[in-house]
Amino acid sequence: MTKETDSVEWSGSWVAKRLGVGLDGDERLPELLGLALRRNPKRSHLLVSNVLGKHVPQRPWVVWQCGYDLGRRVRELLGDAAARSAVVLGYAETATGLGHSVADGVALAPYLHSTRRPVDGVARAGGFEESHSHATTHLLLPEDPRLLAGEGPLILVDDEFSTGNTVLNTIRDLHERFPRKRYVIVALVDMRAEQDRQRFTAFADEIGARVDLVSLASGTVRLPEGVLEKGQALVAEHEPTAHAPAPTPAGRRTRVDLDWPAGVPDGGRHGFTPEHRRALEAALPAMAERIADTLGEATAQDRRVLVLGFEELMYAPLRIGVALDRRTEAEVYYSTTTRSPVLAVDDPGYAIRTRLVFPAHDDPADGPGERYAYNVAGGGFDAVVVVVDSTADTAELHGPDGLLARLADHTPHVLLAVVPSYVPPAPPILPATPAPERASMLPEPLRGPDFSSYAPEEVGWLLQDLSDVELEAPTEEREEAIQSGGAHYAESLPVEYQPSEQYQALFKAALETSAARIARAVGAVTEIVLAERSPRPVLVSLARAGTPVGVLMRRWAQHRHGLELPHYAVSIVRGRGIDANALRWLAAHHDPADIVFVDGWTGKGAITRELAEALRAFDGFDPEIAVLADPGGCVRTYGTREDFLIPSACLNSTVSGLISRTVLRTDLVGPDDFHGAKFYRELASADVSGHFLDTVAARFDEVADAVHTDVKELLAADRAPTWEGWAAVERISEEYGIHDVNLVKPGVGETTRVLLRRVPWKILAKRGAGADLDHVRLLAEQRGVPVEEVDELPYTCVGLIHPQYTRGATGADGRAVSS
Repeated sequence: MTKETDSVEWSGSWVAKRLGVGLDGDERLPELLGLALRRNPKRSHLLVSNVLGKHVPQRPWVVWQCGYDLGRRVRELLGDAAARSAVVLGYAETATGLGHSVADGVALAPYLHSTRRPVDGVARAGGFEESHSHATTHLLLPEDPRLLAGEGPLILVDDEFSTGNTVLNTIRDLHERFPRKRYVIVALVDMRAEQDRQRFTAFADEIGARVDLVSLASGTVRLPEGVLEKGQALVAEHEPTAHAPAPTPAGRRTRVDLDWPAGVPDGGRHGFTPEHRRALEAALPAMAERIADTLGEATAQDRRVLVLGFEELMYAPLRIGVALDRRTEAEVYYSTTTRSPVLAVDDPGYAIRTRLVFPAHDDPADGPGERYAYNVAGGGFDAVVVVVDSTADTAELHGPDGLLARLADHTPHVLLAVVPSYVPPAPPILPATPAPERASMLPEPLRGPDFSSYAPEEVGWLLQDLSDVELEAPTEEREEAIQSGGAHYAESLPVEYQPSEQYQALFKAALETSAARIARAVGAVTEIVLAERSPRPVLVSLARAGTPVGVLMRRWAQHRHGLELPHYAVSIVRGRGIDANALRWLAAHHDPADIVFVDGWTGKGAITRELAEALRAFDGFDPEIAVLADPGGCVRTYGTREDFLIPSACLNSTVSGLISRTVLRTDLVGPDDFHGAKFYRELASADVSGHFLDTVAARFDEVADAVHTDVKELLAADRAPTWEGWAAVERISEEYGIHDVNLVKPGVGETTRVLLRRVPWKILAKRGAGADLDHVRLLAEQRGVPVEEVDELPYTCVGLIHPQYTRGATGADGRAVSS
């Protein structure tokens, strides 16, 4: 891999020649984009930016200038007055540096980027989902909560547009709370298809805002017939041999003190103002001087130095790279590490020549996993300057298989520069006990028989009754709206599944078979809660899957200990958080330290993380969830970590007190309202909620001795979360070409939900799985969904939602999805 061959041949020619893929549009597209391959049954090719500074090392001034020039165009479009009232928002992880460079060009506006790193003490001002990302939940964590509340233009920056879903999701989330009249969308390239452009225009009309688009180039990707099969064959051919060049004798590792300016944030995670920019620019020459002095001969003429940033930390190393390039005679390049896996092929006409693999080193909230540095090995660099923030300066970074060691195998000198992670001063925290007048405005919990078929003492629902509102939509329409970004899943309800006689018989048989197993897990998790959390806990189940479990835990405590535990059900919505008014009500009526949140099972742990993030703004609540089953390894309070059939997952409202899943829609749920739900009184004849509870509770005495043994073992065991499930979900998302972890639903319970509520694509079943999957196989047969047996699956099964569903969509085999 040499600079000379790279400069001669387009970095997409290798893929183009073999697949026939082409770029149609502006002349600059080949300059801006290369092509690579990934394992993907739906789209094997991947667009790789040459000027983003992520996968491809590039001269830092080129990367910065692209963003800066876009920012100048935005300022000219808006005018200085509007630019001064604007906010620039960049997307994690790939566009954090680009967005900051755009903000440099705008010059007058503050900058904020989304993040996937929760920060203690910083309340979330918003969040959204990125449908094609490996870790989809974006958090907005401005130090000043008023940053996003202004009426000035919002400038949203991403590296490329494909469907536009990410931007649409952001605007929808923020516009509901902070409506404004103007948005400007900025990208290096606009690669949307015509239908996506029309949908975006319609959305702008719907919200009544002007939306402008600024990009360096636009076009489309030309795909010949048979490209998918050819791409899959190429991946299969080259993947076994894709690796970094052989290591050289280990280079030396040193460290430099940057003397980072006090008070200047490391980036835009919590906001970055024009004043911060001026302070940083004043300090950059001295930092470049320190690095050059430490590198010594590596900065001489004809030498090559790479400044390597770290995931979201792109802007600080980019500006350091620009300053170092001005200071030295060496050729300075810039790129950053990433969590995105791509196939490497060592050919001058291919965008990703080499790949280094190393473990994550910043204790990520979504658990451990692999990280990557592309085109570094074999790049002929005489030195690599690794720039990380202090949060990422960990033992994993310095370990024998860590990033520094991997780099030292391929370059003579690795220099570590650490930027202090900026931690904003603690903002005002919502009081544990809210103002009496606010709490008194909230209604008392709903109870059966007026709301739900449960007895009134079994559970109080901190919800509002929306039974008279028409909320149901056909499954296919909901899926299309959700995946297109046109709606959030909590804004409508699926049509309630009416089980066939065969399916009802299967449910009853499964319940009889597994009742003792469930009772044992109920007993174990309840005893652990009583032993470790509180002798008089207040159970708060996450409606609705957690509610039958909460009722059973309450019954166990009553049966074995004579305790009458309070039990409430509250709403939590992925991407929107927990019902804050429900928390206020709970804090006004109970000690938050006694609250124990309860759910049915863990999948990949999305709700576990959602709850932890939501509770940062409330004092005194413990975010640890107690679950019946934890096959994903996401919590430490559980009854079992086996992935088995919990029959309550087999049905919807008819096993959950006849209550729908929860609804959060701004026209129905006001700022002082609980989230909503429906009571399906008309389904009373099919209700088995009480039968489920009574059947399990009848086995309590039978399993008491086994529970006693289980609890002793669990209390003595290391129950720390392993996040094994999340790693498996990311792997499956890549292997099956979905590239959206929200469409991968692991475990028996989540797979059942996919088959009942969503548009399923296929089911992965652990080879040899037995009766626990009888109901899954039956549902899959009824919906025409293939079941694929696989090895090395940490779950009994995994449900895959159809990726990018639209009505008439087809699977990888070209067959239409059956509904």
